[in-house]
Amino acid sequence: MSLVNVQNLKKVYQQGKVEVQALRGVSLTIEKGEFLVIAGPSGSGKTTLLNHISGLDQPSSGKIEIDGHDLSKMSKSKLSTLRLHKIGFIFQSFNLIPVLTAKENVEFVMQLQGVAPKERARKALEILEVVGLKDMVNRRPLDLSGGQQQRVAVARAIVSEPALIIADEPTANLDSTTSTALIELMKNLNQQKQITFVFSTHDPLVMHEARRLVHLKDGLIHQDEIQSKQGATLS
Repeated sequence: MSLVNVQNLKKVYQQGKVEVQALRGVSLTIEKGEFLVIAGPSGSGKTTLLNHISGLDQPSSGKIEIDGHDLSKMSKSKLSTLRLHKIGFIFQSFNLIPVLTAKENVEFVMQLQGVAPKERARKALEILEVVGLKDMVNRRPLDLSGGQQQRVAVARAIVSEPALIIADEPTANLDSTTSTALIELMKNLNQQKQITFVFSTHDPLVMHEARRLVHLKDGLIHQDEIQSKQGATLS
């Protein structure tokens, strides 16, 4: 069974008297353990597609399944539970809670999941060491660099080992050196823990590192490529 199954997904937004077709019939299957990038120019539908895969938005038509669950048949509370336990999020704006330390930010999702305090503290410290922030666990976001804040966001997303990580433009606010280190970190986590990563980006660095690259254009899949060190092969 595929981890993500999107069938003929369409999304129409009403802007005044004008209809905007953000997605025009996207079909996409994502297997467990993929490291996939959705690329395309602004307005191509990247973020809209991610928002639908994560259940944050409702399609005009079409079907989305996550780990065998049909999102259209789930109530808002069940969708929230699915996101809490199955999906981790990484945003370009980091979305850390400013009054909490790095450790407390990483613990936050586990707290919502009902993990016992000692266990979530242990896991938070362990994952912060993995992402290279062992000595910064008690610093608040404003005391961290942009790259360090994004590493906290990655740690928070992966700490409970969800089936799927959705990352919307995760390197948009980072310099090239920090972006390279962050992508390498996520590649290692993907390979070691078999966590599925799905990115949206127009960053050439992220596109180059993808094992699978899906190009969106005008709300449709324009290309779907499997990439290797020898170059991309159209599939």
